[in-house]
Amino acid sequence: MSKVRVHELAKKLDISNKELINKLTEFGIEVKSHMSGIDDSDADLITEYYEELNNTSNTSEDSNKKNAEKVVEKEMKEEIAEETVADEEIIEDDIKTIEVPETLTVKEVADLLSVSGSEIVKLLMKKGIMAGINQSINFDVIEKIGEEYDVIFEKEKPKDIFETVLKDEPDDEKDLVERPPVVVVMGHVDHGKTSLLDAIRHSSVTKGEAGGITQHIGAYTVTVDGKPITFLDTPGHEAFTAMRMRGAQVTDSAVFVVAADDGVMPQTIEAINHAKAAGVEIIVAINKMDKDTANPDRVMNELTEFGLVAENWGGNTICVPVYNIKKEGIDNLLEMIILVTEMKELKANPNKKARGTIIEAQLDKGRGPVATVLVQEGTLCVGDPIVMGSSYGKIRAMTDDKGRRVKKAGPSTPVEIIGISEVPASGESFYVTESEKQARSIAETVIAQNRSDMIKNTPQKVSLDDLFSQIQSGNVKELNIVVKADVQGSVEAVRASLEKLSNEEVRVRIIHGGVGSITESDVMLASASNAIIIGFNVRPEPIAKSFAEEQKVDLRLYRVIYQAIDDVKSAMTGMLDPIYEEQIIGHAEVRQTFKASGVGTIAGSYITDGKFVRNAGVRVYRDNKLIHTGELDSLKRFKDDVKEVKEGYECGLVIKKYNDLKEGDVVEAFTMVEVPRK
Repeated sequence: MSKVRVHELAKKLDISNKELINKLTEFGIEVKSHMSGIDDSDADLITEYYEELNNTSNTSEDSNKKNAEKVVEKEMKEEIAEETVADEEIIEDDIKTIEVPETLTVKEVADLLSVSGSEIVKLLMKKGIMAGINQSINFDVIEKIGEEYDVIFEKEKPKDIFETVLKDEPDDEKDLVERPPVVVVMGHVDHGKTSLLDAIRHSSVTKGEAGGITQHIGAYTVTVDGKPITFLDTPGHEAFTAMRMRGAQVTDSAVFVVAADDGVMPQTIEAINHAKAAGVEIIVAINKMDKDTANPDRVMNELTEFGLVAENWGGNTICVPVYNIKKEGIDNLLEMIILVTEMKELKANPNKKARGTIIEAQLDKGRGPVATVLVQEGTLCVGDPIVMGSSYGKIRAMTDDKGRRVKKAGPSTPVEIIGISEVPASGESFYVTESEKQARSIAETVIAQNRSDMIKNTPQKVSLDDLFSQIQSGNVKELNIVVKADVQGSVEAVRASLEKLSNEEVRVRIIHGGVGSITESDVMLASASNAIIIGFNVRPEPIAKSFAEEQKVDLRLYRVIYQAIDDVKSAMTGMLDPIYEEQIIGHAEVRQTFKASGVGTIAGSYITDGKFVRNAGVRVYRDNKLIHTGELDSLKRFKDDVKEVKEGYECGLVIKKYNDLKEGDVVEAFTMVEVPRK
């Protein structure tokens, strides 16, 4: 019968441990302390009592009963007061609840309980657990130790390291100062985004890019009428979708560059969606207005399809014509950017530890890991300990967008930093910590979490037994199969039949089909592509079979094509029946044959691996091709019938109703083992 602890029942009934112990004593149930266990039947009795007590508390009659009960209880409490003094002291004074992780060392548990490590070691030995003082023990063992010291150990809830260690306190309004706006330039490839920035900065950015196309996010600061603006230049073509999304997430406004002669293109549409999702203000720069084929009305008409209606058409979207070659319209565009951002009243607190976003990162041969960061809050200084995902370090040097060394960078300022341990991921947030030691600790925690998540998310090897459950959980969208058969015609037949089984939930895909026995390379391919192997009238090579077991690759052998089709179909619909699984127990090589009247052909054979047993099933292979499947009629060692012959011994084999055995044939023995499907 299962038991429930006193403190758990008290918590459930919303009463004190002391009150519950007194009530249990009143009912004649003996308990020593809050850690004692009581039977489920006794727990149900107490629960019913308190439920009835609560249900009748609203009527006067029941109120009188309740008062009478209180008098009785008071008298009984006085009677048993002396007996329960010791327990009451434990309950009132010494009950502790401590949150602990899944595992701790014996020494750490001893420190939590304020006892010596040797005392805990002795206690564990009494419980039959041999553990050294520095050995880790799991939560179940920790909980048992707590019972001996009247301490309740509870599993600590997982915490976000950044929320606990790097918790961001709300800023006081008086500490906030105006900060420069961050503007992202987005649009389709070759619509003139970088050229527009080039015109603004009076520098040539595209000359250093491969093929004149921006391959990274550039961050630049431009001063307009004494007011700084930070620009992010994002790549335009489809290969950099994630980068464009990052650009929109860290900015206040977005400038969409649309070529007047080309109109709204797919990457522009995608960029609009990113900007809307990030909730940033949108300004449209209609570029290449100096071309003969320019048609700005067409651009504004296409923009309306995505909810962007130009101001001169009665909408709220600012559209500015720009002539890149003549560098006209730039001043008007900058005025519009300042106007839009002034309305937002952008502010930040520079007097706090800096935090922000990594715009780009790379490994420089001379300087090591280098990160381009955008400071969003606080002030970043040379010498600050910093953590960014799994990377950490102490800032050795900072340079601005013009390559000049700087010692500090305030909000909305892009800088390039060196001094970090490894190249961080673009889009990661960075934080300044109290010390380099704390930064390292946080980075190691992130690495451990990433490793744990990666192990959890690693797809399991697919097998027919658990295929349906994996389809239901969404782990399998495509069933990869390697097909091996005795002839090419069978390969094509199996391939065509299996591919027809594809449905809405999973697509059957034959990644390889070949003739001959199943080899190690077939298993390697199946393991790498998370596939199952179906063999039709062929067998696996011994090394391939052991490799498949090691890699947990599902290997199925069939002699009839419809059995293979039915198995895959049943697995996909979760209707697999319990079956008998074939277990290969040994192989023998035929070295000499004898004819015996009334018996047939006796094969003098040598057991190369495993063993042969009487009445086992057998298959005969000649030149790696299956020529017969049958049953062992007799097994002899010299002239005596035997039950089994093991590896390394010679024996005589007679196969039931089959005499076409030749020297060099390989005989495979197998038995059928009942295995329930999962």
